[in-house]
Amino acid sequence: MFVKITKSGKYKYAQAVESYKQNGVTHHRVLFNLGRLDAIKGSDSFANFASRLLELTGKKQGLSFDDLSEAEMSNWGYTVYKKIWRDFGLDKILASISSKTKISYSLSDTSFLMVLSHLLSPSSKLSCYNSQNRYQGLAPIDLNSMYRSLDILADSKEELEEKIFDANRNLFNLDVDIVFYDVTTFSFSSVVPDGLKDFGFSKEGKPCKVQVVMGLLVDSFGRPIGYELFSGNTFDGKTLPFALKSLKRRFGIRKVIIVADKGIASKVNLKEITDSGYSYIFAYRLKSAPDKIKEEALKGNYTDAPSGPDTFKYKAIDYTHSFYHDSKKIDLFQKIIITYSEARAKKDRIDRQRQVEKAQALLGDISKIKAQNKRGAKKYISQDATDINYSLNTDAIKNDEKFDGYYAISTNEKDITEEDVVAAYHNLYKIEHSFRLMKSNLEVAPIFVWTPKRIAGHFVVCFLAFLLERHLEYKLYKNNIAASADKIRDALNSLNLAKVEAKDSCFFIKTKAEDLAYKILQVLKITSPKNVTPVSELNL
Repeated sequence: MFVKITKSGKYKYAQAVESYKQNGVTHHRVLFNLGRLDAIKGSDSFANFASRLLELTGKKQGLSFDDLSEAEMSNWGYTVYKKIWRDFGLDKILASISSKTKISYSLSDTSFLMVLSHLLSPSSKLSCYNSQNRYQGLAPIDLNSMYRSLDILADSKEELEEKIFDANRNLFNLDVDIVFYDVTTFSFSSVVPDGLKDFGFSKEGKPCKVQVVMGLLVDSFGRPIGYELFSGNTFDGKTLPFALKSLKRRFGIRKVIIVADKGIASKVNLKEITDSGYSYIFAYRLKSAPDKIKEEALKGNYTDAPSGPDTFKYKAIDYTHSFYHDSKKIDLFQKIIITYSEARAKKDRIDRQRQVEKAQALLGDISKIKAQNKRGAKKYISQDATDINYSLNTDAIKNDEKFDGYYAISTNEKDITEEDVVAAYHNLYKIEHSFRLMKSNLEVAPIFVWTPKRIAGHFVVCFLAFLLERHLEYKLYKNNIAASADKIRDALNSLNLAKVEAKDSCFFIKTKAEDLAYKILQVLKITSPKNVTPVSELNL
Protein backbone atom coordinates (compact mmCIF):
# COMPACT_ATOMS: atom_id res chain seq x y z
CA MET A 1 0.00 0.00 0.00
CA PHE A 2 1.25 3.50 -0.77
CA VAL A 3 0.13 7.13 -0.94
CA LYS A 4 -0.66 8.44 -4.39
CA ILE A 5 -1.01 12.13 -5.21
CA THR A 6 -3.52 12.97 -7.95
CA LYS A 7 -4.60 16.30 -9.44
CA SER A 8 -8.18 17.30 -10.19
CA GLY A 9 -8.85 20.86 -11.28
CA LYS A 10 -6.67 23.26 -9.31
CA TYR A 11 -6.26 20.93 -6.30
CA LYS A 12 -4.10 17.92 -5.46
CA TYR A 13 -5.51 14.96 -3.53
CA ALA A 14 -3.88 12.19 -1.48
CA GLN A 15 -5.16 8.61 -1.75
CA ALA A 16 -4.20 5.34 -0.07
CA VAL A 17 -3.72 2.96 -2.99
CA GLU A 18 -2.84 -0.71 -3.41
CA SER A 19 -1.42 -2.49 -6.46
CA TYR A 20 -2.85 -5.63 -7.98
CA LYS A 21 -2.36 -7.59 -11.18
CA GLN A 22 -5.03 -8.59 -13.68
CA ASN A 23 -4.13 -10.60 -16.76
CA GLY A 24 -0.48 -9.78 -16.12
CA VAL A 25 -1.10 -6.02 -16.04
CA THR A 26 -0.52 -3.96 -12.88
CA HIS A 27 -3.46 -1.80 -11.77
CA HIS A 28 -4.07 0.50 -8.83
CA ARG A 29 -7.11 0.29 -6.53
CA VAL A 30 -8.04 3.23 -4.29
CA LEU A 31 -8.63 1.98 -0.73
CA PHE A 32 -9.63 5.29 0.78
CA ASN A 33 -9.27 9.01 0.07
CA LEU A 34 -7.14 11.02 2.49
CA GLY A 35 -8.39 14.39 1.17
CA ARG A 36 -6.99 17.53 -0.40
CA LEU A 37 -3.25 17.92 0.00
CA ASP A 38 -3.49 21.56 1.12
CA ALA A 39 -5.97 20.50 3.85
CA ILE A 40 -3.70 17.67 5.05
CA LYS A 41 -0.66 19.92 5.51
CA GLY A 42 -0.61 21.24 9.05
CA SER A 43 -3.70 19.23 10.04
CA ASP A 44 -3.68 18.06 13.66
CA SER A 45 -6.16 15.26 12.87
CA PHE A 46 -3.86 13.77 10.24
CA ALA A 47 -0.90 14.14 12.58
CA ASN A 48 -2.84 12.25 15.24
CA PHE A 49 -3.80 9.62 12.64
CA ALA A 50 -0.14 9.11 11.72
CA SER A 51 0.81 8.98 15.39
CA ARG A 52 -1.80 6.28 16.00
CA LEU A 53 -0.40 4.23 13.12
CA LEU A 54 3.07 4.70 14.55
CA GLU A 55 1.85 3.55 17.95
CA LEU A 56 0.18 0.45 16.53
CA THR A 57 3.27 -0.63 14.64
CA GLY A 58 5.48 -0.27 17.72
CA LYS A 59 7.93 1.87 15.80
CA LYS A 60 9.14 5.03 17.51
CA GLN A 61 9.94 7.03 14.43
CA GLY A 62 10.06 7.10 10.69
CA LEU A 63 6.80 5.35 9.87
CA SER A 64 6.38 5.09 6.10
CA PHE A 65 3.43 3.83 4.11
CA ASP A 66 5.98 1.61 2.42
CA ASP A 67 6.21 -0.28 5.72
CA LEU A 68 2.55 -1.28 5.40
CA SER A 69 1.42 -4.42 3.62
CA GLU A 70 -1.13 -4.30 0.80
CA ALA A 71 -4.60 -3.95 2.27
CA GLU A 72 -7.02 -6.86 2.53
CA MET A 73 -10.57 -5.54 2.20
CA SER A 74 -13.55 -6.98 4.08
CA ASN A 75 -17.13 -5.92 4.73
CA TRP A 76 -18.59 -5.17 8.16
CA GLY A 77 -21.90 -3.70 6.92
CA TYR A 78 -23.42 -7.16 7.19
CA THR A 79 -23.66 -6.59 10.97
CA VAL A 80 -26.86 -4.62 10.28
CA TYR A 81 -28.58 -7.79 9.10
CA LYS A 82 -26.87 -9.78 11.87
CA LYS A 83 -28.64 -7.58 14.42
CA ILE A 84 -32.05 -8.00 12.74
CA TRP A 85 -31.40 -11.75 12.51
CA ARG A 86 -30.94 -11.84 16.28
CA ASP A 87 -33.86 -9.45 16.92
CA PHE A 88 -36.14 -12.01 15.26
CA GLY A 89 -34.51 -14.72 17.36
CA LEU A 90 -33.50 -16.62 14.23
CA ASP A 91 -30.25 -17.74 15.81
CA LYS A 92 -32.19 -19.38 18.65
CA ILE A 93 -34.95 -20.73 16.38
CA LEU A 94 -32.42 -22.42 14.09
CA ALA A 95 -30.42 -23.71 17.06
CA SER A 96 -33.60 -25.35 18.31
CA ILE A 97 -34.27 -26.88 14.89
CA SER A 98 -30.69 -28.17 14.52
CA SER A 99 -30.86 -29.79 17.99
CA LYS A 100 -33.40 -32.23 16.52
CA THR A 101 -30.88 -33.35 13.88
CA LYS A 102 -27.50 -35.05 13.98
CA ILE A 103 -25.56 -32.18 12.37
CA SER A 104 -22.45 -30.89 14.12
CA TYR A 105 -22.16 -27.52 12.38
CA SER A 106 -24.10 -24.31 13.15
CA LEU A 107 -27.35 -24.23 11.14
CA SER A 108 -27.82 -20.58 12.11
CA ASP A 109 -24.37 -19.47 10.91
CA THR A 110 -24.70 -21.47 7.68
CA SER A 111 -28.20 -20.16 6.93
CA PHE A 112 -27.17 -16.59 7.75
CA LEU A 113 -24.29 -16.74 5.26
CA MET A 114 -26.64 -17.90 2.48
CA VAL A 115 -29.18 -15.21 3.41
CA LEU A 116 -26.43 -12.60 3.49
CA SER A 117 -25.32 -13.62 0.02
CA HIS A 118 -28.83 -12.93 -1.32
CA LEU A 119 -28.93 -9.56 0.41
CA LEU A 120 -25.49 -8.14 -0.38
CA SER A 121 -23.95 -10.21 -3.18
CA PRO A 122 -26.50 -12.48 -4.96
CA SER A 123 -24.81 -15.57 -6.38
CA SER A 124 -24.87 -19.35 -6.48
CA LYS A 125 -24.21 -21.40 -3.34
CA LEU A 126 -20.76 -22.30 -4.70
CA SER A 127 -19.89 -18.65 -5.31
CA CYS A 128 -21.22 -17.78 -1.86
CA TYR A 129 -18.90 -20.41 -0.36
CA ASN A 130 -15.87 -19.20 -2.34
CA SER A 131 -16.35 -15.53 -1.41
CA GLN A 132 -17.41 -15.86 2.24
CA ASN A 133 -14.16 -14.32 3.51
CA ARG A 134 -15.40 -10.93 2.23
CA TYR A 135 -17.37 -10.67 5.50
CA GLN A 136 -15.09 -9.77 8.41
CA GLY A 137 -15.50 -11.98 11.46
CA LEU A 138 -17.93 -14.60 10.16
CA ALA A 139 -17.11 -18.20 11.02
CA PRO A 140 -16.01 -20.27 7.98
CA ILE A 141 -18.74 -22.43 6.46
CA ASP A 142 -18.28 -25.73 4.64
CA LEU A 143 -19.91 -26.09 1.20
CA ASN A 144 -21.51 -29.44 2.03
CA SER A 145 -23.00 -27.85 5.14
CA MET A 146 -24.69 -25.24 2.94
CA TYR A 147 -26.34 -27.87 0.75
CA ARG A 148 -27.29 -29.99 3.75
CA SER A 149 -28.85 -26.94 5.39
CA LEU A 150 -31.17 -26.47 2.41
CA ASP A 151 -32.71 -29.88 3.14
CA ILE A 152 -33.21 -29.00 6.82
CA LEU A 153 -34.69 -25.58 5.99
CA ALA A 154 -37.13 -27.19 3.55
CA ASP A 155 -38.34 -29.57 6.27
CA SER A 156 -38.61 -26.72 8.79
CA LYS A 157 -40.40 -24.12 6.61
CA GLU A 158 -43.67 -24.05 8.52
CA GLU A 159 -42.01 -24.00 11.94
CA LEU A 160 -39.83 -21.09 10.85
CA GLU A 161 -42.77 -19.12 9.45
CA GLU A 162 -44.86 -19.59 12.59
CA LYS A 163 -42.07 -18.59 14.98
CA ILE A 164 -41.12 -15.60 12.81
CA PHE A 165 -44.77 -14.53 12.71
CA ASP A 166 -44.98 -14.73 16.51
CA ALA A 167 -41.78 -12.71 16.87
CA ASN A 168 -43.07 -10.15 14.37
CA ARG A 169 -46.39 -9.83 16.17
CA ASN A 170 -44.97 -9.69 19.70
CA LEU A 171 -41.83 -7.62 19.15
CA PHE A 172 -42.83 -5.33 16.33
CA ASN A 173 -46.64 -4.98 16.74
CA LEU A 174 -47.38 -6.59 13.39
CA ASP A 175 -50.71 -5.39 11.97
CA VAL A 176 -52.33 -8.22 10.02
CA ASP A 177 -55.93 -7.13 9.63
CA ILE A 178 -55.27 -6.68 5.91
CA VAL A 179 -53.27 -9.33 4.08
CA PHE A 180 -52.18 -9.01 0.46
CA TYR A 181 -51.95 -12.12 -1.69
CA ASP A 182 -50.55 -12.65 -5.16
CA VAL A 183 -49.06 -15.37 -7.29
CA THR A 184 -46.00 -15.40 -9.53
CA THR A 185 -43.75 -17.90 -11.26
CA PHE A 186 -40.01 -18.64 -11.06
CA SER A 187 -38.41 -20.44 -13.98
CA PHE A 188 -35.38 -22.75 -14.27
CA SER A 189 -32.79 -23.15 -16.98
CA SER A 190 -34.15 -26.61 -17.57
CA VAL A 191 -36.76 -28.46 -19.62
CA VAL A 192 -37.00 -31.48 -17.31
CA PRO A 193 -40.14 -31.56 -15.10
CA ASP A 194 -40.37 -33.35 -11.75
CA GLY A 195 -42.73 -33.32 -8.77
CA LEU A 196 -42.33 -29.56 -8.30
CA LYS A 197 -40.86 -28.10 -11.49
CA ASP A 198 -43.28 -28.28 -14.41
CA PHE A 199 -44.40 -26.45 -17.53
CA GLY A 200 -47.18 -23.90 -17.13
CA PHE A 201 -48.24 -20.33 -17.89
CA SER A 202 -45.10 -18.27 -17.30
CA LYS A 203 -45.53 -14.76 -15.92
CA GLU A 204 -41.91 -14.18 -16.92
CA GLY A 205 -42.62 -14.91 -20.58
CA LYS A 206 -40.53 -18.12 -20.58
CA PRO A 207 -42.99 -20.80 -21.75
CA CYS A 208 -40.28 -23.24 -22.83
CA LYS A 209 -38.79 -23.65 -19.35
CA VAL A 210 -40.04 -25.52 -16.30
CA GLN A 211 -41.10 -23.39 -13.36
CA VAL A 212 -42.59 -23.31 -9.87
CA VAL A 213 -45.56 -21.21 -8.76
CA MET A 214 -45.39 -19.15 -5.56
CA GLY A 215 -48.30 -17.66 -3.62
CA LEU A 216 -47.09 -14.94 -1.24
CA LEU A 217 -48.86 -13.33 1.72
CA VAL A 218 -47.62 -9.94 2.96
CA ASP A 219 -48.89 -7.39 5.46
CA SER A 220 -49.93 -3.80 4.78
CA PHE A 221 -46.32 -2.63 4.59
CA GLY A 222 -45.17 -5.47 2.34
CA ARG A 223 -43.50 -7.55 5.07
CA PRO A 224 -43.86 -11.28 4.37
CA ILE A 225 -46.16 -13.42 6.51
CA GLY A 226 -45.84 -16.70 4.65
CA TYR A 227 -45.74 -18.34 1.24
CA GLU A 228 -46.61 -21.56 -0.50
CA LEU A 229 -44.91 -23.29 -3.41
CA PHE A 230 -46.96 -25.11 -6.04
CA SER A 231 -46.19 -27.23 -9.06
CA GLY A 232 -45.35 -25.16 -12.13
CA ASN A 233 -48.62 -26.09 -13.90
CA THR A 234 -50.90 -24.82 -11.07
CA PHE A 235 -53.47 -22.20 -12.09
CA ASP A 236 -53.33 -18.95 -10.05
CA GLY A 237 -56.89 -19.21 -8.79
CA LYS A 238 -56.38 -22.70 -7.35
CA THR A 239 -53.55 -21.59 -5.05
CA LEU A 240 -55.67 -19.38 -2.79
CA PRO A 241 -57.84 -22.05 -1.07
CA PHE A 242 -54.71 -23.88 0.10
CA ALA A 243 -53.08 -20.65 1.26
CA LEU A 244 -56.25 -19.71 3.19
CA LYS A 245 -56.37 -23.01 5.02
CA SER A 246 -52.68 -22.69 5.86
CA LEU A 247 -53.20 -19.11 7.08
CA LYS A 248 -56.02 -20.14 9.42
CA ARG A 249 -54.43 -23.41 10.63
CA ARG A 250 -50.97 -22.07 11.40
CA PHE A 251 -51.28 -18.40 12.28
CA GLY A 252 -54.66 -18.17 14.00
CA ILE A 253 -55.27 -14.64 12.74
CA ARG A 254 -58.65 -13.44 14.02
CA LYS A 255 -59.63 -11.07 11.23
CA VAL A 256 -58.18 -10.94 7.75
CA ILE A 257 -59.12 -9.05 4.62
CA ILE A 258 -57.56 -10.70 1.58
CA VAL A 259 -56.56 -8.16 -1.07
CA ALA A 260 -55.68 -9.65 -4.45
CA ASP A 261 -55.85 -9.04 -8.19
CA LYS A 262 -58.79 -10.16 -10.33
CA GLY A 263 -56.88 -13.22 -11.55
CA ILE A 264 -57.56 -14.79 -8.13
CA ALA A 265 -61.23 -13.70 -7.90
CA SER A 266 -63.04 -16.81 -9.15
CA LYS A 267 -66.50 -17.64 -7.81
CA VAL A 268 -65.14 -20.64 -5.92
CA ASN A 269 -62.41 -18.53 -4.30
CA LEU A 270 -64.97 -15.94 -3.17
CA LYS A 271 -66.91 -18.75 -1.53
CA GLU A 272 -63.75 -20.21 0.06
CA ILE A 273 -62.83 -16.84 1.58
CA THR A 274 -66.34 -16.22 2.89
CA ASP A 275 -66.65 -19.75 4.31
CA SER A 276 -63.31 -19.29 6.07
CA GLY A 277 -64.74 -16.28 7.88
CA TYR A 278 -62.42 -13.89 6.06
CA SER A 279 -63.18 -10.84 3.96
CA TYR A 280 -61.83 -9.89 0.56
CA ILE A 281 -61.13 -6.88 -1.61
CA PHE A 282 -60.71 -7.85 -5.26
CA ALA A 283 -60.67 -6.09 -8.58
CA TYR A 284 -63.98 -6.51 -10.41
CA ARG A 285 -64.29 -7.00 -14.17
CA LEU A 286 -66.71 -4.16 -14.95
CA LYS A 287 -66.83 -4.71 -18.72
CA SER A 288 -67.98 -8.31 -18.25
CA ALA A 289 -70.34 -7.52 -15.35
CA PRO A 290 -74.12 -8.12 -15.50
CA ASP A 291 -75.98 -5.43 -17.49
CA LYS A 292 -77.57 -4.14 -14.26
CA ILE A 293 -74.13 -3.28 -12.84
CA LYS A 294 -72.86 -1.71 -16.07
CA GLU A 295 -75.96 0.43 -16.44
CA GLU A 296 -75.68 1.63 -12.86
CA ALA A 297 -71.99 2.41 -13.34
CA LEU A 298 -72.71 4.70 -16.29
CA LYS A 299 -75.66 6.50 -14.69
CA GLY A 300 -73.69 9.05 -12.70
CA ASN A 301 -74.58 10.16 -9.14
CA TYR A 302 -71.01 9.68 -7.92
CA THR A 303 -69.58 10.96 -4.65
CA ASP A 304 -66.46 13.10 -4.75
CA ALA A 305 -63.58 11.66 -2.75
CA PRO A 306 -61.44 14.08 -0.67
CA SER A 307 -59.19 16.22 -2.82
CA GLY A 308 -55.60 15.14 -3.30
CA PRO A 309 -53.16 13.83 -5.90
CA ASP A 310 -55.40 10.79 -6.57
CA THR A 311 -58.78 12.60 -6.67
CA PHE A 312 -61.59 10.36 -7.86
CA LYS A 313 -65.36 9.84 -7.68
CA TYR A 314 -67.02 6.71 -6.43
CA LYS A 315 -70.34 4.99 -5.82
CA ALA A 316 -71.23 1.73 -4.08
CA ILE A 317 -73.68 -0.88 -5.33
CA ASP A 318 -74.96 -3.71 -3.15
CA TYR A 319 -75.24 -6.86 -5.22
CA THR A 320 -75.93 -10.52 -4.47
CA HIS A 321 -73.81 -12.72 -6.66
CA SER A 322 -75.63 -16.01 -7.39
CA PHE A 323 -74.10 -19.10 -8.96
CA TYR A 324 -74.16 -22.88 -8.71
CA HIS A 325 -71.40 -24.90 -7.05
CA ASP A 326 -71.58 -28.67 -6.63
CA SER A 327 -75.20 -28.52 -7.87
CA LYS A 328 -76.13 -26.10 -5.08
CA LYS A 329 -77.17 -22.50 -5.55
CA ILE A 330 -74.81 -20.11 -3.78
CA ASP A 331 -75.74 -16.51 -2.93
CA LEU A 332 -72.82 -14.26 -2.00
CA PHE A 333 -73.27 -10.67 -0.88
CA GLN A 334 -70.95 -8.19 -2.55
CA LYS A 335 -70.44 -4.48 -2.28
CA ILE A 336 -69.15 -3.24 -5.63
CA ILE A 337 -67.34 0.10 -5.49
CA ILE A 338 -67.11 1.77 -8.87
CA THR A 339 -64.60 4.60 -9.18
CA TYR A 340 -64.01 7.19 -11.87
CA SER A 341 -61.06 9.51 -12.39
CA GLU A 342 -60.18 11.72 -15.31
CA ALA A 343 -56.52 10.75 -15.00
CA ARG A 344 -57.47 7.10 -15.52
CA ALA A 345 -59.74 8.05 -18.42
CA LYS A 346 -56.82 9.78 -20.13
CA LYS A 347 -54.62 6.72 -19.61
CA ASP A 348 -57.36 4.38 -20.94
CA ARG A 349 -57.71 6.49 -24.10
CA ILE A 350 -53.96 6.44 -24.72
CA ASP A 351 -53.72 2.68 -24.09
CA ARG A 352 -56.66 1.92 -26.38
CA GLN A 353 -55.34 4.14 -29.18
CA ARG A 354 -52.06 2.24 -29.01
CA GLN A 355 -53.95 -1.07 -29.40
CA VAL A 356 -56.04 0.32 -32.28
CA GLU A 357 -52.88 1.36 -34.11
CA LYS A 358 -51.46 -2.13 -33.62
CA ALA A 359 -54.71 -3.63 -34.95
CA GLN A 360 -54.52 -1.42 -38.03
CA ALA A 361 -50.92 -2.54 -38.57
CA LEU A 362 -52.01 -6.19 -38.32
CA LEU A 363 -54.70 -5.62 -40.95
CA GLY A 364 -51.89 -4.60 -43.27
CA ASP A 365 -50.33 -8.05 -42.89
CA ILE A 366 -53.07 -10.70 -42.52
CA SER A 367 -50.53 -13.48 -41.90
CA LYS A 368 -49.69 -12.02 -38.47
CA ILE A 369 -53.29 -11.85 -37.19
CA LYS A 370 -53.71 -15.53 -36.32
CA ALA A 371 -50.48 -15.50 -34.33
CA GLN A 372 -51.70 -12.70 -32.06
CA ASN A 373 -53.22 -13.13 -28.60
CA LYS A 374 -56.92 -12.23 -28.41
CA ARG A 375 -56.27 -10.03 -25.38
CA GLY A 376 -54.09 -7.63 -27.30
CA ALA A 377 -54.76 -5.66 -30.44
CA LYS A 378 -56.62 -8.64 -31.94
CA LYS A 379 -59.71 -7.85 -29.83
CA TYR A 380 -60.27 -4.86 -32.14
CA ILE A 381 -60.24 -7.01 -35.26
CA SER A 382 -63.40 -8.72 -36.55
CA GLN A 383 -63.73 -11.37 -39.23
CA ASP A 384 -66.55 -12.59 -41.43
CA ALA A 385 -68.13 -16.04 -41.41
CA THR A 386 -65.67 -17.30 -44.02
CA ASP A 387 -62.81 -16.63 -41.62
CA ILE A 388 -61.01 -14.91 -44.47
CA ASN A 389 -61.91 -11.20 -44.50
CA TYR A 390 -60.77 -9.10 -41.54
CA SER A 391 -61.72 -5.54 -40.58
CA LEU A 392 -61.41 -3.07 -37.72
CA ASN A 393 -64.06 -3.80 -35.07
CA THR A 394 -65.45 -0.31 -34.46
CA ASP A 395 -68.24 -1.64 -32.20
CA ALA A 396 -65.67 -3.10 -29.78
CA ILE A 397 -63.75 0.19 -29.79
CA LYS A 398 -66.91 2.23 -29.03
CA ASN A 399 -67.94 -0.18 -26.27
CA ASP A 400 -64.57 0.16 -24.55
CA GLU A 401 -64.73 3.97 -24.87
CA LYS A 402 -67.81 4.04 -22.63
CA PHE A 403 -65.76 2.69 -19.71
CA ASP A 404 -62.81 5.07 -19.95
CA GLY A 405 -61.85 6.18 -16.46
CA TYR A 406 -63.97 3.59 -14.63
CA TYR A 407 -62.60 0.94 -12.33
CA ALA A 408 -64.48 -1.45 -10.06
CA ILE A 409 -63.56 -3.23 -6.83
CA SER A 410 -65.66 -5.80 -4.99
CA THR A 411 -65.72 -6.72 -1.30
CA ASN A 412 -67.82 -8.78 1.09
CA GLU A 413 -66.70 -6.62 4.03
CA LYS A 414 -69.64 -4.62 5.39
CA ASP A 415 -67.84 -2.68 8.12
CA ILE A 416 -65.46 -0.68 5.95
CA THR A 417 -65.91 2.59 4.08
CA GLU A 418 -65.74 2.83 0.31
CA GLU A 419 -62.66 5.04 0.55
CA ASP A 420 -60.87 2.50 2.78
CA VAL A 421 -61.68 -0.25 0.25
CA VAL A 422 -60.14 1.76 -2.58
CA ALA A 423 -57.11 2.69 -0.45
CA ALA A 424 -56.54 -0.97 0.51
CA TYR A 425 -56.74 -2.12 -3.09
CA HIS A 426 -54.39 0.61 -4.27
CA ASN A 427 -51.86 -0.73 -1.76
CA LEU A 428 -51.74 -3.97 -3.75
CA TYR A 429 -48.71 -2.47 -5.47
CA LYS A 430 -46.77 -3.39 -2.31
CA ILE A 431 -46.95 -7.08 -3.03
CA GLU A 432 -46.16 -6.46 -6.68
CA HIS A 433 -43.10 -4.56 -5.46
CA SER A 434 -42.34 -7.47 -3.14
CA PHE A 435 -42.22 -9.91 -6.04
CA ARG A 436 -40.05 -7.54 -8.06
CA LEU A 437 -37.73 -7.29 -5.07
CA MET A 438 -37.49 -11.07 -4.72
CA LYS A 439 -36.92 -11.56 -8.44
CA SER A 440 -34.36 -8.81 -8.97
CA ASN A 441 -32.73 -7.48 -5.82
CA LEU A 442 -32.63 -10.79 -3.93
CA GLU A 443 -31.94 -12.89 -7.03
CA VAL A 444 -34.37 -15.73 -6.33
CA ALA A 445 -33.70 -16.73 -9.91
CA PRO A 446 -31.67 -18.14 -11.50
CA ILE A 447 -31.95 -21.07 -9.12
CA PHE A 448 -28.76 -23.15 -8.96
CA VAL A 449 -30.16 -26.20 -7.15
CA TRP A 450 -32.24 -28.89 -8.80
CA THR A 451 -33.83 -31.43 -6.45
CA PRO A 452 -37.35 -30.57 -5.20
CA LYS A 453 -36.28 -30.44 -1.54
CA ARG A 454 -33.29 -28.19 -2.18
CA ILE A 455 -35.38 -25.93 -4.36
CA ALA A 456 -37.79 -25.68 -1.44
CA GLY A 457 -34.85 -24.91 0.88
CA HIS A 458 -33.60 -22.27 -1.53
CA PHE A 459 -36.95 -20.48 -1.28
CA VAL A 460 -36.77 -20.59 2.52
CA VAL A 461 -33.42 -18.77 2.27
CA CYS A 462 -34.99 -16.22 -0.07
CA PHE A 463 -37.93 -15.78 2.31
CA LEU A 464 -35.58 -15.09 5.22
CA ALA A 465 -33.57 -12.61 3.13
CA PHE A 466 -36.78 -10.91 2.06
CA LEU A 467 -37.93 -10.71 5.69
CA LEU A 468 -34.72 -9.01 6.84
CA GLU A 469 -34.62 -6.55 3.95
CA ARG A 470 -38.28 -5.53 4.26
CA HIS A 471 -37.93 -5.12 8.01
CA LEU A 472 -34.93 -2.85 7.52
CA GLU A 473 -36.90 -0.79 4.97
CA TYR A 474 -39.72 -0.54 7.49
CA LYS A 475 -37.38 0.63 10.28
CA LEU A 476 -35.94 3.32 8.00
CA TYR A 477 -39.43 4.37 6.88
CA LYS A 478 -40.49 4.79 10.52
CA ASN A 479 -37.49 7.11 10.94
CA ASN A 480 -38.40 9.17 7.84
CA ILE A 481 -35.59 7.70 5.75
CA ALA A 482 -36.65 6.67 2.25
CA ALA A 483 -34.33 4.02 0.84
CA SER A 484 -34.85 1.39 -1.84
CA ALA A 485 -33.43 -2.12 -1.64
CA ASP A 486 -30.74 -1.13 -4.15
CA LYS A 487 -29.71 1.90 -2.10
CA ILE A 488 -29.60 -0.17 1.10
CA ARG A 489 -27.43 -2.83 -0.54
CA ASP A 490 -24.99 -0.23 -1.89
CA ALA A 491 -24.82 1.51 1.49
CA LEU A 492 -24.08 -1.67 3.45
CA ASN A 493 -21.55 -2.82 0.87
CA SER A 494 -19.72 0.51 1.37
CA LEU A 495 -19.00 -0.30 5.03
CA ASN A 496 -15.56 -1.87 4.66
CA LEU A 497 -12.34 -2.37 6.59
CA ALA A 498 -8.81 -2.37 5.18
CA LYS A 499 -6.62 -4.86 7.01
CA VAL A 500 -2.93 -3.93 6.89
CA GLU A 501 0.23 -5.19 8.53
CA ALA A 502 3.31 -3.24 9.58
CA LYS A 503 6.21 -5.21 11.00
CA ASP A 504 4.70 -7.22 13.87
CA SER A 505 1.43 -5.27 14.07
CA CYS A 506 -1.84 -5.87 12.28
CA PHE A 507 -4.78 -3.47 12.30
CA PHE A 508 -7.96 -2.41 10.48
CA ILE A 509 -8.49 0.99 8.86
CA LYS A 510 -12.14 1.97 8.36
CA THR A 511 -12.83 3.18 4.82
CA LYS A 512 -15.21 5.98 3.83
CA ALA A 513 -18.84 4.83 3.49
CA GLU A 514 -22.04 6.27 2.03
CA ASP A 515 -24.11 8.67 4.13
CA LEU A 516 -27.06 6.27 4.09
CA ALA A 517 -24.89 3.61 5.73
CA TYR A 518 -24.34 5.81 8.78
CA LYS A 519 -28.05 6.61 8.99
CA ILE A 520 -28.81 2.87 9.00
CA LEU A 521 -26.29 2.29 11.78
CA GLN A 522 -27.86 5.09 13.81
CA VAL A 523 -31.42 3.73 13.38
CA LEU A 524 -30.35 0.24 14.48
CA LYS A 525 -28.10 1.64 17.22
CA ILE A 526 -25.00 -0.14 15.94
CA THR A 527 -21.65 1.30 17.02
CA SER A 528 -19.16 1.88 14.24
CA PRO A 529 -15.57 0.59 14.63
CA LYS A 530 -12.85 3.16 15.28
CA ASN A 531 -11.00 4.63 12.32
CA VAL A 532 -7.97 2.52 13.22
CA THR A 533 -8.42 -0.64 15.30
CA PRO A 534 -5.90 -3.37 16.17
CA VAL A 535 -7.10 -6.74 14.88
CA SER A 536 -7.20 -8.14 18.39
CA GLU A 537 -9.56 -5.37 19.53
CA LEU A 538 -12.15 -5.52 16.73
CA ASN A 539 -15.51 -6.70 18.00
CA LEU A 540 -18.34 -6.96 15.46
